[in-house]
Amino acid sequence: MSDRPRPPAVAVVEPQTPGNVGTIARAMKNFGFEELLVIDGPPLEPDGEAYGFAGQAREDILPDHARPSFDELVDSYYTVGFTARTNQDATSHVRFPFVPADELAAELAPVDAAVALVFGREDNGLTNAELARLDRVCSIPASAAYPSLNLGQAATIALYETQELARAESQLPDPTRDRASESEIERLYDRIEQFLVAIDHPEEKRAKTMRLVRRLIGRAHPTDREVITLTGVFRRGARRGEAEED
Repeated sequence: MSDRPRPPAVAVVEPQTPGNVGTIARAMKNFGFEELLVIDGPPLEPDGEAYGFAGQAREDILPDHARPSFDELVDSYYTVGFTARTNQDATSHVRFPFVPADELAAELAPVDAAVALVFGREDNGLTNAELARLDRVCSIPASAAYPSLNLGQAATIALYETQELARAESQLPDPTRDRASESEIERLYDRIEQFLVAIDHPEEKRAKTMRLVRRLIGRAHPTDREVITLTGVFRRGARRGEAEED
């Protein structure tokens, strides 16, 4: 592992206009971020709108962007999804619990994992189904009279608030936050879901239960050993449940 923490990647899901991608790339350049991920976005032509909006980011960030699938994003990064609309309490938890944008850098600073800050579409942001698959939810507080932010504005504010993560001084990894890989954690989620099926957990409650599990583990940052142990426990539990049904 490098002594210098890796700055979070910036992921944009299904952006509709190249100009907004260029604006986000420019904000990344302003605040020291380097890795741009575009999921199912439009082509970004060198003589098009994206490059026109990107400023100096046209030289590196924009041409070097990657295009993973949403599945690949979730499997490879500790993901933080941004939303203007939140649920305010635990009775409705698709967008709860959430961390305010100005507190996110402090929360992520000791996390020993590849992080991606995830933004949604210009018109309706990230869907509930997408947020349910992300590890953490972040909100930018705005006026209740008009809380919806332009995509470029939201990304710029978020990058400003977390810029210290892109400029962090060399530091030793925090042994209390040696987070397991995302692929191992996704495997744990699969095992838990199989366990719910095996014990005949009500089908209509499984999606909600899995959202709760993902939010809980997303805040806990489990280690490799913890994830391996829990995966084994739920695997055996699923087998026991299946055996009892037979």
